[in-house]
Amino acid sequence: MKILYIGSGFVGACSAAVSADSGQEVLVYDIDERKIEMLGSGDRDKIKNCLYEEGLGDLLVRNQERIEFTTNYKKVEKFLDDCDAVLMCLPTPEIGETGESDLKYYFAAAEQLSKSLLRRNKGKQKKYIVIINKSTVPIDMVNRTEEMMNKAGVKNYGVVSNPEFLVEGKAIQGSLHPDRVVIGAWKKEDFEIVRQLYQRFYNSTSVKYIEVNPKEAAAGKLLANYYLFNKLAVCYDVIGRTCETFSDLTFENIRTILTNDPRIGSWGLYNSLYAGGSCFIKDARSLSHQLQIAGQNAVLINETYLANKRQLELFLSRTEKEVGFDWQDKKVTLLGLAFKQDTNDIRNTPSVDIVNFLLDKQVKEINCYDLAATEWFKKVFPESNIIKYFNNELAAINSAEVIIIATDWPQFRELADSLLQKKERPIIMDGRRMLQHRYDDLQKAGFDIIAVGSPFIKGSK
Repeated sequence: MKILYIGSGFVGACSAAVSADSGQEVLVYDIDERKIEMLGSGDRDKIKNCLYEEGLGDLLVRNQERIEFTTNYKKVEKFLDDCDAVLMCLPTPEIGETGESDLKYYFAAAEQLSKSLLRRNKGKQKKYIVIINKSTVPIDMVNRTEEMMNKAGVKNYGVVSNPEFLVEGKAIQGSLHPDRVVIGAWKKEDFEIVRQLYQRFYNSTSVKYIEVNPKEAAAGKLLANYYLFNKLAVCYDVIGRTCETFSDLTFENIRTILTNDPRIGSWGLYNSLYAGGSCFIKDARSLSHQLQIAGQNAVLINETYLANKRQLELFLSRTEKEVGFDWQDKKVTLLGLAFKQDTNDIRNTPSVDIVNFLLDKQVKEINCYDLAATEWFKKVFPESNIIKYFNNELAAINSAEVIIIATDWPQFRELADSLLQKKERPIIMDGRRMLQHRYDDLQKAGFDIIAVGSPFIKGSK
């Protein structure tokens, strides 16, 4: 099959790589010249610097003959003559904090696509083609897309919803071995084309291949992400807060009690300073917006969003409330800039809010370190007299008066040994419980510790 991807972000690049690995002929179009150059470079390091996804570079290099990345739209138009499917992988960010999805990128791409589809096969449009929405879009987007195509005079096409359920950092693994593939379509021929595209999964005994209508598929994505987001918020705002409030409660022990109930399960029962990333917040807000526009109550969804915001605000405020600490003119180390481990994605990362908080408090220095996201974080906060970037965590913590752990990179678990060797005793703010296994040692050595899921731990003097 010949498959066109419009958009080369996490979803588009990873999905395209797997399609090429499945034997499809793939063209990926994007207007971002730098991203296209890096992804199409055939250089694993360049690909990793662009999108930090384990295995993506290997797939792209191995399948170079079957996948091409381009910013040249003329190639797209030529490719459309005998193309089987167009996968829309555009960003749909939230507009401010309204919950409404910003669809300008999607609509711009769809409008340009509609004009090109008219010219297929010298204007005869004899080749049937499906437009597949992989972007997270409003529930009625299938109707809006069809209206755009019909208004332009496009014929011989179908619109399909095929939401992705990938976990960043494990997107390639999730694309090669998904737990489910969801296809939403109205027409039999659309289902048949997508079955060919996903033949390796359609006949799989280990993958649940689900066929529904396109509105159900789009709603399923929004609801799945809200449900997961809600589990995290409950853990932060109820379980974690209980452990912070009452002495002699260890979060990990409470977690063990809860997760051994099969009705509860284990996913989402870990404590953190914030649930960030590109999906949970945006999708929950979108669902809330769509329900409220339709006249429904969305109080529970909105409270999940507020609980997540409250988690970060309360965490940052504890230093002043519980230690009496004055941030002004202090040196602070921020460990972790990506929203979580195994990615360089900084969308909705708590570290952006943390830096803004520290700047408002007029700290003297903010020393930052991350394994993968530094280059992208610098675009938001360029290096300055206040904000500095380091190549490793040990250099970043030198002379720090406060250390904030904001990302759960595994190597941060080994930080305690280095801290114990230092003369200084900075306040440790563990936003991921990365040092939980060493809290006793650190406390005995005189470190004050503020950790999500624990009451204030006063260092021995």
